Amino acid sequence: MKNKLTLFSLAALLLFSSCSQKPEAKYIFLFIGDGMGASQVAVTESYLSYLDGNLGGSQLQFSQFPYLGMCSTYSANSIITDSAAAGTAIASGEKTNNGMLGVDPEGNPLKSVAQVLKDEYGYQVGVFSSVPLNHATPAAFYAHVTSRGDYYDITKQIPASKFDFIGGSGFLNFAPGDEEKNSEEYLEEYGYEVVFGQNEFEKANSHKIVMVSNPRKDKREKVANYAAEEDELVSLSQMMKNCLSTLDESKPFFIMCEGGEIDWDSHANRTMPTIEAILAMDEAVKVAYEFYLKHPKQTLILVTADHQTGGVSVGSTDYGYDVNWPGIIEQWEEAGKADNFKSVEERNDFNKACGIGWTTIHHNGDHVPVYAIGKGAEKYCGRMDNTEFYIKLLPE
Repeated sequence: MKNKLTLFSLAALLLFSSCSQKPEAKYIFLFIGDGMGASQVAVTESYLSYLDGNLGGSQLQFSQFPYLGMCSTYSANSIITDSAAAGTAIASGEKTNNGMLGVDPEGNPLKSVAQVLKDEYGYQVGVFSSVPLNHATPAAFYAHVTSRGDYYDITKQIPASKFDFIGGSGFLNFAPGDEEKNSEEYLEEYGYEVVFGQNEFEKANSHKIVMVSNPRKDKREKVANYAAEEDELVSLSQMMKNCLSTLDESKPFFIMCEGGEIDWDSHANRTMPTIEAILAMDEAVKVAYEFYLKHPKQTLILVTADHQTGGVSVGSTDYGYDVNWPGIIEQWEEAGKADNFKSVEERNDFNKACGIGWTTIHHNGDHVPVYAIGKGAEKYCGRMDNTEFYIKLLPE
């Protein structure tokens, strides 16, 4: 009898220990630069170095982080992933097929790391992007669909997540027609306050916020639900500040911030807009880094990508061992800091002539970098797979 009691006590102790384990970091920031491979970072830092009067050496905030890894990105059915499959792998720790979101290849729902942190460990959750909030990467953290294009169905799954802050530049398929409620009406029926722009956010009085930032003018045709065109664009860094102000700093939180426009501009081989999009995400990283400096023993910041887009390089066959940054900048400024090329071919003729090479308008299968600082950051060194984020963020 004594031996049985001893075994029972040991089993109970082990069970209590496993249940009482908590994630290593109290505050977790995960940045995903959509399409941002190591070469996009290199191009951006080459540009910054030119502005600083150097051949090289200038760095982004996140590339100064002390820990660096490389991450494989293939999906369950392709060596070259799309954002839905990659987002699912990062969020849920399992590979799925391209085009599928938050489900395995058989269509079974997968629980994201954000949802696990919310449901099992009491974390607050913020998920936001510079692109529509029901696009593939943010949706990978709260939705489960076999087709990433089911935008309205994705939006309808937001309330079930109970996430505290969700943001992006509008809704794709805002109002599906028939007798369905539009996205704003649907979400407010389930207790979310939907705010459009910074002015409305500052007047909000809810702890459950869906924030819509003013979309880029070239994207408003797809996201036609934002009416106040006079509102200024809400930057990713401002969105980060808004998210942090919504959350309670005394409680743990997980924040996923996506720089989605990096991918959009890389698909079109737009050099300067790609750089601008990376710099915009880096500004949001700076906000997180300021928070880290106040809580260095409790905060983890990760910066990575879901895949690489465009196959960009510092250097081209046409220009040899240099980059004509003066020519690139002059064209950009003369065009009013807008892309005025008539085609990808015309744009790439200019890119190559200035020493920037692009190889594709699609994704590629390159490994992507992982930059880390803070509590547990050493886990992200060396070679890893995108499914390992889920494993490393949760207790063993």
